[in-house]
Amino acid sequence: MTSTKKKEKTRKVLTFDESLRKSCKKVSLEGRVPGIERGLPADQYYIPEGHEISRELIQVLKERKDGIGLAANQIGIDAQVAIVNVKEPIILINPRIIKQWDEIPYYEGCLSFPKKPCKTNRFKYIIIECDNYEPQLYFGPSETEPGMSEFKQETLTKNEKYNTELLESICVQHEIDHLNGMRILDRILDTTIRVEKKPGRNEPCPCQSGKKYKKCCERK
Repeated sequence: MTSTKKKEKTRKVLTFDESLRKSCKKVSLEGRVPGIERGLPADQYYIPEGHEISRELIQVLKERKDGIGLAANQIGIDAQVAIVNVKEPIILINPRIIKQWDEIPYYEGCLSFPKKPCKTNRFKYIIIECDNYEPQLYFGPSETEPGMSEFKQETLTKNEKYNTELLESICVQHEIDHLNGMRILDRILDTTIRVEKKPGRNEPCPCQSGKKYKKCCERK
């Protein structure tokens, strides 16, 4: 016997869409209950609207198999919900960063801007709050210990665990940016090297001496 129920079509990820510039609406907390009532860990809350959206996000990532995070507005849903799936799936509902430190440049990509990776400024360590978590959430790589040798520090930064934890922290920042209408294209680091134009020999000298460049600073 076959089911007559029509399978819902998975939403597509929006690419180069102007709607990604808008901040998303906060998710309603109506119906929020302790997570333990819905089979979630005791430190979490179940929020009907947010968790329903998160299921769609997880389904999109599962079918695409090329992403580690996704925000609701990337699939056309105006809501403060995102998924990060670096080490394990983490649902973020109405997330906000309350502390960040140790700024670093990072090369990152985005499903909404395919083939447009860019270098941005991010933070190694962040602390966030979400309406579906009781405690604050910390993200970042294992910190170096005081007195640790340079060799040990270098070994740590090359460690797979360190890089995975750093990637997760960057991914959380990336998805929260999406929910706030900020794209990676808005965070591109300007690495252009600019060289000041050399004045012509008969042009006024930039030192403002009143002499021509050839008779002034060019000789120095």
